[in-house]
Amino acid sequence: MSKKIETPSNGLQRRTLLHGTAGILAAGVFPAIHAQEKIVLRYLGTAVNQDKAIAEKFKADTGIEIQYVAVTTDDVTKRAVTAPNSFDLIDTEYFSLKKIVPTGNLKGIDTKRVKNADKITSVFTKGEVAGKKIGNQGTAPIKVIFLEGEKSKVFSKTPTQFMSLIPTTYNADTLGIRPDLIKRPIGSWAELLNPEFKGKAAILNIPSIGIMDAAMVVEAKGIHKYADKGNMTKAEIDLTIKTLIEAKKAGQFRALWKDFNESVNLMSSGEVVIQSMWSPAVTAVRSKGIACTFQPLKEGYRAWASGFGLPATLSGRKLDGAYEFINWFLDGWAGAYLNRQGYYSAVLETAKAKMEAYEWAYWMEGKPATQDIKSPQGDVIAKAGALRDGGSYEERMGGIACWNAVMDENEYMVRKWNEFVAA
Repeated sequence: MSKKIETPSNGLQRRTLLHGTAGILAAGVFPAIHAQEKIVLRYLGTAVNQDKAIAEKFKADTGIEIQYVAVTTDDVTKRAVTAPNSFDLIDTEYFSLKKIVPTGNLKGIDTKRVKNADKITSVFTKGEVAGKKIGNQGTAPIKVIFLEGEKSKVFSKTPTQFMSLIPTTYNADTLGIRPDLIKRPIGSWAELLNPEFKGKAAILNIPSIGIMDAAMVVEAKGIHKYADKGNMTKAEIDLTIKTLIEAKKAGQFRALWKDFNESVNLMSSGEVVIQSMWSPAVTAVRSKGIACTFQPLKEGYRAWASGFGLPATLSGRKLDGAYEFINWFLDGWAGAYLNRQGYYSAVLETAKAKMEAYEWAYWMEGKPATQDIKSPQGDVIAKAGALRDGGSYEERMGGIACWNAVMDENEYMVRKWNEFVAA
């Protein structure tokens, strides 16, 4: 499908034309087409990616309505496994695919129906940035993005016509800090457990992600070197959790946060000066006029990625509508909107076309802002002259150490993580 064309004078949308025939149009029988129910797509995902402005813009462009169904990261996976008919479009993390794909509940996305599929960034299609391989510990998207066929329950090791998910947002995560309150350089993940920050540190309380941050710390402190931080042995899980419990009992953590807003509030208030943090949360703190840095660290980043999937049972006009949304999403407006929040978009070329040159230079090329940088809502988040934390897209995505993952020993890991939470 292609980009929306101008609406003909009779008010027919291109989408409707797809379902009509030359004969019907020639006969001028329009009421029957208009009487067709409008398409409403139930979009299952976490609130972080469900943006009102995106739904409104898509509806204005196509007439298709997005109905957000917001649940937690874990519940997105649960729904996909147990209630695949409760949504028309899923926005989930790549690491959840090892649980979802074997159920057969997702339909392989036919890249022949996705106009910009061949322009999706090489992070996903080759596991590379600027021609160089990046860290693939954990569930690197390249391991799970291709399926053997439309109805396949297994991943393909080589590129195919069918993708499990079309990427929506992704990023390379690190620690957030309050430089005004710390007043010295921070260069290592080890600092999260530095007793200097006792009672003023926080870690993310989503087990499969929090344990990766903890592993980055354990390695940075020289305690242990993991073969794969995203797929630990039971002994490695025990060691990692033991390290966390000791720190918690010593009073290291002010909080274990679970959602985006909680992390923003902890940082804004100054109750916490160093913590696991997501880039857009740092942006949110800054938009309040508070100093907050998304700190590059020498050991590298923990990366994550989300994408759109389609339930296996989706068909007819709803399926056409879902493909229309995917195509619209990769067409640039949404990509530019997400890039301005500190995320990265799947197709860089189309997003670039919808951004001002100075915005692109700041967000993607690591160049100093030539004028104030504003959020999509118009808040100033970086003054002229500022540099983006972590530098360019190539520096950040090229500096990945590991990816969010679901381990083979996931159940054991969650049980041990809960011991840490309860300690």
